[in-house]
This record gives sequence, C-alpha cells and structure tokens, in this order.
Amino acid sequence: MSSFSQSQFPASQLRRAFLVAAALPLIGRYAAGQPTPFQQVPERPLVTLAVGGRTSLYFLPLTIADQLGYFREEGLQVELQDHAAGSLARQSMLKGGAHVAAGSYEHVLDLRGRGVNCRAFVFLGRAPQMVFGVSNRSFEQFRVLAQLQGRRIGISAPDSATHWFAKRVLARGALGPADVEFVSVGNSTAAALAVREGRVDAIAHIDPVISLLEFRGDIRVLWDTRSLRGTHELYGGPMGAGCLYAPQDFVVRYPRTVQALANGVVRALKWLQTAGPSDIVRAVPEAYMHGDRAVYLSALDKAREAMSPDGMISSECVETTHRVMAQDSPRRTVVRPLRRQPPSPMSLPREPSGGFRSLGVSLLTFPGGIFSRD
Repeated sequence: MSSFSQSQFPASQLRRAFLVAAALPLIGRYAAGQPTPFQQVPERPLVTLAVGGRTSLYFLPLTIADQLGYFREEGLQVELQDHAAGSLARQSMLKGGAHVAAGSYEHVLDLRGRGVNCRAFVFLGRAPQMVFGVSNRSFEQFRVLAQLQGRRIGISAPDSATHWFAKRVLARGALGPADVEFVSVGNSTAAALAVREGRVDAIAHIDPVISLLEFRGDIRVLWDTRSLRGTHELYGGPMGAGCLYAPQDFVVRYPRTVQALANGVVRALKWLQTAGPSDIVRAVPEAYMHGDRAVYLSALDKAREAMSPDGMISSECVETTHRVMAQDSPRRTVVRPLRRQPPSPMSLPREPSGGFRSLGVSLLTFPGGIFSRD
C-alpha cells in the first residue's frame, strides 16, 4: 500500500511542489548576478555537501553552481565531499561528516521510513537518469531478463539508487535480489572497466559511465530513464530524482543557509537550459569528461530532458515515488505525511493557515519536500 495519502492532502493543495528556491520571483536578476531584495546572509556560511559521484551528469547542476560561483554569490563556501555512491554520501551526512547530502529522492523517503527525519529542499532532476544494460561480452545473444539469473550485476553500492533501480528492472523478469549477485563498482571509470573486463555481466548506472560503454559497443541498453518516456514506462509515472536533502533539524535551524543552497542550484539549472557545448566545456573540469569530451557532450544531450528546469517536483512525482517504494519494499515502514511542521525558531513568518510564508508564498510541509498551498 502506498504511503502517499491524497485524503490527507487534497489534490488542489498538492498540484505543484514548490521548493524554497523555486519561489524566488526575480530569478532573471539572479541569473545576471544582481542581488535581490530577498537575499539574506546565511547563518552557516561554511557548508559540507556530500555527493555520491561528483563527476556524474546526475550532479552536473552542483558542478555548475560551484564552478560559476553561484554558491559563493549566495554567501556560501560549499565543500563538495565526493563519495562512490549516494548511499555513502547519505551515511556521511548521518554520521556528521557533512551537513547536507545530494542523492536520490528515494533516500529521503527511505530514511523517513527508518525513523530519520530528513527534508529535500531543491531538486536537480525530474527523471532518475539511470540505465540498465547487459554486457555484450557476457551475452552474444540476449533475449530475456531471465538469462541474468546467477549473473553479476554492477551497481554503485548497496542501498544506492542504482541498486534499487536494478532490483526494479530485474523484477520485470521475475528475478529477485537473491537470484543475482550485486557487485559494487563505484561511480568512476572503474565502473566501465568492470564491464569491459568481464567482472560484471550487466550494469545499472548513470552518465557519463553509461555513454562511455554505449559508445564503444560494450553494452546493450534494456531500460533507460534518461528520458521522461523511459521513466514512465518503467515506473508508471514521473519518478523522484536527484535532490539536496538534510536533517530536519538543520533545515529548521539554518533556513537562510538552506535557501542559499537552493538558490545556487536553481541558478545553475537555469543556466543549463541555454548553455551550449562551448559553455559546458569552459565550465566543467576536463577530468570530469573522463578523457572523451565528445562522449561527455553527447551524454549531456541525452540527459537534458531529465534535468529539472526549476528545482521543483510535482505531486504526481511524489505519488509515484511513494508507490514504487511501497511496492518494492513491502516491509519498509510506511512513510506518513506530516500534517503540520511543529513550532520552530525558523525565521519564516507564520500564516494563519499554519503554513510558512516565504517571499510571498504560503508553504505546506510534506515528507521530503515543501509544497505550495493554493
């Protein structure tokens, strides 16, 4: 049973997710690097952000915000702490090694199901951007998923988004987690080498690793969520993707810091909408392209549709994510929506309705995000 309850939140109130940064009405002035009347000094100017694969296209908006100085212009000094997978970035945040984590929205809901109260506050993508492919070295003729029984499946790490994605794909062929062997391959070019050297027979991963394998004919793609259509075919609707999230206590204690992080990401997303190949080459470190600029730019073209244009998430996307997680993990604790955020020292003024008002927008809290009230 899905943990999302429309009876508790009418459709009119959940028509559109409205994240803090996305509420900014003067985004054009932000893009021009001009200050707005709403800018305030962050309470915590030094922020450590744990990322599960910094060089991947999944987190390209963070790279752009960092390289083009958007975080700095918001009054922040952000340390991007790199990890081999989203699950490891999450672990770093939970252990106090980072203030904020970047990873799949599924991590937020999974943590809430485990009793850890976290909040997503800006989204990097609107599709998972993950791809499942089988090795052409292992299978000269691949016909059905059942052929993967007993085989080795490469993922970034256990309990990562690629792990959950792989299990979802395998279930389409009536295969359970015990029917295959999952192998951690990380998020670097080592993942591509694992396929080429025959150490895994299939892989669930993201770009640019997938495009590097595709370009050399190393894999045959079976499922592709770099497009909205591919995402809908696998999940039955739009699916939660990459986001920034933090413990609820951090969000409540440092609202201006969270706002500044979200602002920087939204500015990067807006920049990416119009950036051409030459802009990308100038902004992205050469090392992130893994020695093949042409493949990297080709991968970016495939990923553009999956990137969020505004940092927001739709209510339909939230519904799908809740439903999929409930189906894939029936034993997981049900994640129930919060009716109202408890009193806090948050600087946002209260409305009579019980929500928060940010820059003229009344907000309604919901697990994993902040939604606009109609």
